Amino acid sequence: MQGEAATWHYLVAAGLFALLGAIGHVCRAVFNVLPDRVTDRPLMDLPLSSGYDLPDLLFGTEYDDAGYYRLDSLKNFRISCTLSVVGGLLAMLFSPGVSIAVAWLIDSSLLWIWNLFVFRLHAVGLL
Repeated sequence: MQGEAATWHYLVAAGLFALLGAIGHVCRAVFNVLPDRVTDRPLMDLPLSSGYDLPDLLFGTEYDDAGYYRLDSLKNFRISCTLSVVGGLLAMLFSPGVSIAVAWLIDSSLLWIWNLFVFRLHAVGLL
């Protein structure tokens, strides 16, 4: 299909958005220099870093005793991946430009992988 995203593009994109959510989860936990939480109050703290904000308050993101985002929390991982998948798919559904761009990216990536595979077969003399 030229110029529009098919159903399978949405399925592949959901997996890619989940992967981006997992990368975001790891980056938030590992590369955050300042703690996200200063106190244990249920209200939001002062914004010291790019951390604790309204989605964290609503979804119950977990932090360690020092106030840092927990890398080992499956709840944090699930929240990060879910928000990434839902946000990405909503962007694809409500913006035709985004869905076309993501479909083109997926198609181009698959073509690149196929061409690389054929090139490697030629390199070893199987074709």
